[in-house]
Amino acid sequence: MQRRNDFVILSMTSRFGRPRSIAIHSFSSGILEATFLNRHHVGPHPHQVRAAFAGAVALTAAAVLSCSVFPQVVQAAPPAASGYHEIDRFPVGGEGGWDYLTFDAPGNRLFLTRGSHVMVVSATTGKLIGDITGLNGCHGVALAPKLKRGYISDGGNNQVTVFDLETLKVITTVPVGQRPDAILYEPLTRRIFTFNAGSEDTTVVDTATNKVVGTIKLGGKPEFSVSDGKGKVFVNIEDKSELVTLDPKTLKITAHTALAPAESPSGLAIDLKTERLYCAGDNKLAAVVDGNTGKLIATPPIGDGPDAAAFDPGMNLAFLSNGEGTLSILRETAPGKFSTETVPTQAGARTMTIDPKAHRIYLVAAKTEPVPANAPMVNGRRPRPKMVPNSFMVIVYGLRK
Repeated sequence: MQRRNDFVILSMTSRFGRPRSIAIHSFSSGILEATFLNRHHVGPHPHQVRAAFAGAVALTAAAVLSCSVFPQVVQAAPPAASGYHEIDRFPVGGEGGWDYLTFDAPGNRLFLTRGSHVMVVSATTGKLIGDITGLNGCHGVALAPKLKRGYISDGGNNQVTVFDLETLKVITTVPVGQRPDAILYEPLTRRIFTFNAGSEDTTVVDTATNKVVGTIKLGGKPEFSVSDGKGKVFVNIEDKSELVTLDPKTLKITAHTALAPAESPSGLAIDLKTERLYCAGDNKLAAVVDGNTGKLIATPPIGDGPDAAAFDPGMNLAFLSNGEGTLSILRETAPGKFSTETVPTQAGARTMTIDPKAHRIYLVAAKTEPVPANAPMVNGRRPRPKMVPNSFMVIVYGLRK
C-alpha cells in the first residue's frame, strides 16, 4: 500500500505472485476511484510480465495523481463518506461454520446459521437466546412474523425445517429439492421458495398446509433471492451470470437478465421504491438492474469475494459484504451512476444482514489459523484456513455520531 496526498494505492497480486490489479482509493472518503486489472499474463516469462505491469501501474498511478491522465477521476468531487464504522463486536462462539444470517425486526434478534444448528442471539448484546438443533448443512432462515413461523433451508437433509418464532420449537419438516441454499418468504402469496443448488430449481411451499405446490426449473445454480412484494421474485443464477425473474403466483419465469461483465452473482438486494436490484458479482463488480424493465443499468466496482447484499431505504445505500475483509457501499450519485465507498471489516466476513431502521449492518466472521505454505492443493485451490475454535463473532457497523 502506498499513500500520496489524498489517495491510497493498493496493489494486489495473484496467488502465483504476479501483479493482478491496482486499486486507487481516496484516503479521506474511502471512495474507490479507479481499478486496473491485469487479467491476461502475456509474454515469455512471468518476471517480464511482472516488470512490465509494474511499470504500467507506476505510470498510471502517477498520471492519476497528477491529474494529467484520467482527469474525470480526480476532477469529479466524490460524495461525502457515509460515516459507517465498527461500533460493536459480540463474541458468540459455538461450533460450526456459517452462512446466511437474518435480522428479526419484531424480536430484535439475529438468526445465525451454523451448519448443524441455528443460533438465535440478541441484536443488541449478542447474548444467546436459543438454539435450533438437529440440522444438517443449513444455509438460510426466512421469517414470516404475521404467521409466527420461521423456515430453515436444511441443505444436507434436502428439506425445509418449520419452527415457531416465539418458542423456537420445530413444528415440521418439508421435503424439497436437492441441497436447498437460499430461502425466501414471499408475502403476497404466503409461499416459501427454496433455491436448490443441487437440482438447480426452486421448490414452492404453501405455508398454510406446509405442502409443496410446485417446482420451477431454473436452468442453473441459484444463489440469493429477493421479492418486491408486488408479484415478482428475483434470483441470481451463479453459473449463468444472470438474474431470473419469477411470477410467484403462476410459478413461471418471466425474464432473464444477463449481468455481464459482472460474473457469478451471489448476494442480492432490492430497493423497493425504485425496483433497483443490486447483484454481487464474484469478479469485483456489482450489477445494478432495473426490476421493472429487466435492463442492466450499471456495473460499479466492489470488493473481492462478496456473498451477501442489503439495501437501506432510509440512507439510499446498498451494502455488499466481501470475504476479503471489506464492506462495499454503493450510492447512486446521478441517474444510472454509482460511487463505491470501501469500509474495512474483517477477513472472512462475507455474509451480512441489516437493521434498516437503526441503519446497522451485522456481519459474521471468526479467527482463522494460517494455512501452511506447503499445504496440498484441494481441487486446484489452496485449502481454506481452519477456524479457531469458539472464535465466531458478530461484528456490528453503524453511523458515526
